[in-house]
Amino acid sequence: MTSLMRIRVAAAAAALSLAVAGCSTAPSQPAAPAYTPTEAEIEAEKAGILSALAPANLNKARPAPPFDVTSNWFIDVSQNPMAWHFGPPYPKLTAAAQKEFDTSNKYRAEGKVYKDDIGQCWPAGLPLIMTRYWQMAMIQKPTAIYMISGFMNSVRIIYLDGRKHTDLDVIVRTWNGESIGTWEGNELVVDTIGFRGDHHWMDQDGAAIPAGEKLHIVERFRMVNEGKQLEIEYTMTDPDNWEGEWKSTKRFNRVVDADIQEVSCLPDLNEHLQSTTSKTQVFQ
Repeated sequence: MTSLMRIRVAAAAAALSLAVAGCSTAPSQPAAPAYTPTEAEIEAEKAGILSALAPANLNKARPAPPFDVTSNWFIDVSQNPMAWHFGPPYPKLTAAAQKEFDTSNKYRAEGKVYKDDIGQCWPAGLPLIMTRYWQMAMIQKPTAIYMISGFMNSVRIIYLDGRKHTDLDVIVRTWNGESIGTWEGNELVVDTIGFRGDHHWMDQDGAAIPAGEKLHIVERFRMVNEGKQLEIEYTMTDPDNWEGEWKSTKRFNRVVDADIQEVSCLPDLNEHLQSTTSKTQVFQ
């Protein structure tokens, strides 16, 4: 190949390279117009009742969160099949809670069941809703994290839109409580109050420890193991049932090959179970 031919080939290659580069560059898109709140949204925000899913709330400018928990999660029991429990160890119990604990262990030793509320379709409640042997589906939006448990399809919501807790004098108490989340560095800190104190247990499967209306749970969410696991550190207080802080740390594995299903717990489905009705098996 002569020098002239080499120059012509090089020039053609350079021109082709420029053409390809130009074609691969997407045309610039105009920025989406800023969302204009509706009159109803403006009034709702003034009244302090703007929904977490209202477009005006979702479209507010916010710092990007350090991680997104949207996924299906399952408690990590690879090191311990009983890791879904929150004890032992247990904190020092009050006299009333200790009585429940001792009674449940007595009947457990006899192969019997004591106050099997979950078997009778009462909600598991927080913290047990997070660790039962069922997946937890989580969907994260800028304003809230919506959780649906594969166990009875129980719902838990963590609000991220800056709202404060409802006054305890008017709060509607639930077994999962009212959860408010705030971002602190690379962690999500979730504060939960407003629990119901009936048919609510911190641990079951033999070790019956009640949870009361004064239950207060603070969780610290962290993404670990390159996003394959979610770690939650629990700090729990309930002066009616134990002294000081009850701490526990759990890890959850990301599930990518299965979805949760519709699951309903109906009393008539469990009526045939000895653990729910037999007077020789159940002690209320």
